[in-house]
Amino acid sequence: QVQLAESGGGLVQAGGSLRLSCLASGSTFSNYGMGWFRQAPGKEREFVASITWSGDSPLYRDSVKGRFTISRDNAKNTVYLQMNSLKPEDTAVYYCGAKRVGGTYYSARNYGYWGQGTQVTVSS
Repeated sequence: QVQLAESGGGLVQAGGSLRLSCLASGSTFSNYGMGWFRQAPGKEREFVASITWSGDSPLYRDSVKGRFTISRDNAKNTVYLQMNSLKPEDTAVYYCGAKRVGGTYYSARNYGYWGQGTQVTVSS
């Protein structure tokens, strides 16, 4: 099993930056592809970004391309989400997930483990 703990959320003005971190424990972190999702009030959890176990082939939702960067450090059991040029529509609870083998990175159903989430609020 994998335990995940997100940190780094907060309140920021539009145009600002935040870096989210997700620390993994309990299993071999480098075995897992990882993803970031977000969920705003009254909306479904949506894909934000993902990265393979080796750090290759990052994927992003269209609305964050060019603004967000996902990365990982397997030696530190941590995956990061650098968020620049933040917009009010980025406001949500951000979750990291560890992906099961198989299936697309885009669907939350393919992730077997989740953290508790960290709130990101972007003011206009």
